Amino acid sequence: MSRRYDCVDKSGRAEGLAEAKAAVGRGELVVLPTDTVYGIGCDAFVHAAVRDLLEAKGRGRDMPVPVLVGTVKAANALVESLGMYGQDLMDAFWPGPLTLILRVNRSLSWDLGDTKGTVALRMPLHQIALDLLKETGPMAVSSANRSGMPPATTIEQAEEQLGDSVSVYLDGGPCDENVPSTIVDLTTAVPRVLRKGAIPVDKIRPVVGYLATED
Repeated sequence: MSRRYDCVDKSGRAEGLAEAKAAVGRGELVVLPTDTVYGIGCDAFVHAAVRDLLEAKGRGRDMPVPVLVGTVKAANALVESLGMYGQDLMDAFWPGPLTLILRVNRSLSWDLGDTKGTVALRMPLHQIALDLLKETGPMAVSSANRSGMPPATTIEQAEEQLGDSVSVYLDGGPCDENVPSTIVDLTTAVPRVLRKGAIPVDKIRPVVGYLATED
């Protein structure tokens, strides 16, 4: 049976965060607000939980789950290297709607899908999300919707699509921005924009110099 917590209310927020942390620790799924849309997440290192997340969304392993972190230090521990531009981009845009594709630390025992040795990392600019991530550690988080359906911008939309597959719903109110994060691939010699989003390309280019796009 799913439980929903009003995190706009101070007492509801404290209770909800505690319950969400416990659920993540048990390998269950939670829905949380972010600075873009609502996300469905779990412990990134629990293989069964990630499989449940993909199943809840109706999504295959060919679309690996991104990872959200609560600190830059946590991000550093997950990757081989930040490369030439990773730290500068984090300094400029984290926390915020910028997802970075980096080479994963090979010693990690996780399975996010068919990642081909990479991981998509982001630190969201949302206090509820950050508070949870600082308690749980890195979480595998995807948009809180069934595959092919619009991302949820309210908790009601997330509940309607995901139902009892999720143990805890954290209601932070409507998402202010219904715009996905910008995705930049740093695994190649030249940084490449894989998805245009909330952070314009012309703001990223001064940080990295040349920036390849699909245009």
